[in-house]
Amino acid sequence: LGLETCATLGMLSPPQAERLKEAGLEYYNHNLDSDREFYGDIIKTRQFQDRLDTLQAVRSAGMKVCCGGIVGMGETRAHRAGLIHELTQLDPAPESVPINLLVQVQGTPLYGTEALDPLEFVRTIACARIALPQSRVRLSAGREGLSDELQALCFLAGANSIFYGERLLTTDNQDMQRDRRLFERLGLHAE
Repeated sequence: LGLETCATLGMLSPPQAERLKEAGLEYYNHNLDSDREFYGDIIKTRQFQDRLDTLQAVRSAGMKVCCGGIVGMGETRAHRAGLIHELTQLDPAPESVPINLLVQVQGTPLYGTEALDPLEFVRTIACARIALPQSRVRLSAGREGLSDELQALCFLAGANSIFYGERLLTTDNQDMQRDRRLFERLGLHAE
């Protein structure tokens, strides 16, 4: 089918990463989520270095890296720039960079967080495109809440891929028929 395999399984040790590579896994998704400075405000169960260690284990095992972050969690523009900077420090840079927009789920700690200005989201995409020219910048979680026009701006700003399908890890993804109609309207074609 020409499909590439990718998994999201959390923290990995070097032996676990090697076993996944031996099993045929090509990509491993492990987001930094935010920059170092804001990380502790959001995540209490792991340290930022734990994420970097997992990414190093993935690279050492010979897999490609899918690594980005989540915006709209109450971070500042400087934090978003810091996230992109952290991604540029990975050597080599991730092949895939998902930019997720927080999907607010009732009952979770970030529910009710002030929504990110849509143009700030587009700016984040543009900065990722400029800073990571060899990476695929992917529109990821949160797309179902974006208008077609805003998604079009994201593509013009440098996004060149989406996560396609009915569901992401914990939330619904944009309807696949809506994606097809949008791509048709924009004249975009799958590679």
